[in-house]
Amino acid sequence: MSISVERIVAELETVSRCADRTRRALLLTALATGACLATAPVAADDDPPGSDERPQKGDLLVVSDGDRAGEIIKPGDLKLGGPPLRAWPRDPATSVIRRGSRLNEILVIRLDPAELDDGTRAHAADGIVGYSAICAHAGCPVTAWVKQDGGDKDVFKCVCHNSEYDPRQGAEVVFGPAPRRLAALPLVIAGGSLVVAAPFIGKVGAQQAG
Repeated sequence: MSISVERIVAELETVSRCADRTRRALLLTALATGACLATAPVAADDDPPGSDERPQKGDLLVVSDGDRAGEIIKPGDLKLGGPPLRAWPRDPATSVIRRGSRLNEILVIRLDPAELDDGTRAHAADGIVGYSAICAHAGCPVTAWVKQDGGDKDVFKCVCHNSEYDPRQGAEVVFGPAPRRLAALPLVIAGGSLVVAAPFIGKVGAQQAG
């Protein structure tokens, strides 16, 4: 049986085209795999040990954002009457900043000690008080320092659903749907810096779904 030259050439061309398609498929697969690896989230294990632990007695407070992020907060950094600074706790022994959990962010504000109720004054440091920066309603960050709804005092406000908290009264809810006050963080002044005196008082974060 004879096979024409034309048929042999055609078959060789077919084999060549198949090989090209295979090479292209392998290349695209490799590129797709590389893209997935490049965009994969960083593992939580990359956070240094202790970064997700709640504030502990003896922790320092450092600025959490802006140009001064990471700087230790001193009483003189806080203006009387606000606005508050946002802060993270920092382990004084390891220098690890506990920013591995958003539930660790703190609002720190200096108020007139005479304006604080007895319970609030007990965990304040010369009028400086600390509270969780996470709203007790839906877990949004509490970001505003504004006039109280229907009042003349400045208060913390979560702009997600308009919950307002009065830091002079233990961050009790004075407006909005939040079911409870913000967790308080007792503070002291030591070595010229603000230091955590005890763990959070109260539950941190949003209410649990029923």
